[in-house]
Amino acid sequence: MNNKKQNSLAVFENFKIRRYYDEKTETWFFSVIDIVAMLTEQLDYKKAKTYWTTLKNRLKNEGSELVTKCDQLKMLAQDGKMRETDAANVETVLRLVQSIPSKKAEPIKLWLAKVGYERMQEMSDPEKALNRSRDYWLRLGRNEKWIQQRMFGQETRNKLTDYWSGHGVKKATSLLF
Repeated sequence: MNNKKQNSLAVFENFKIRRYYDEKTETWFFSVIDIVAMLTEQLDYKKAKTYWTTLKNRLKNEGSELVTKCDQLKMLAQDGKMRETDAANVETVLRLVQSIPSKKAEPIKLWLAKVGYERMQEMSDPEKALNRSRDYWLRLGRNEKWIQQRMFGQETRNKLTDYWSGHGVKKATSLLF
């Protein structure tokens, strides 16, 4: 993958959020300070950095593991140089959003609560998860035949892997060609 995708910008309203794509883990990481700046509507980088430092200390004192889940990654700084900055994956960013009082965070918090509630309902009634998938594919423009084939294919794969598992076949850790 080219360096352009690895170090790129995401734009949320008027805020530029630096991000990095890790090819090995196939994971996006986002600049924590940029997320903080967006949530607090702080255009001054130094003030956003101070806010993050204060929040980090508060979270550490509360025993939160959120801070330990942030990695130091080199991202393009305002001065045009690559500098290390705290970065977090999507899961950690969503936890960070929950820690910052912000009107910009409120819609995200409401969405997280809704999604969490829906997943808990799906755990007690898995048919709801199947229906959600079907509705999602319909919104993407997939036709009924495609959806039926997709669901049948998944069921077939599940039966096959269950059969293999029941007969002692183990997943290969690496393939050598």
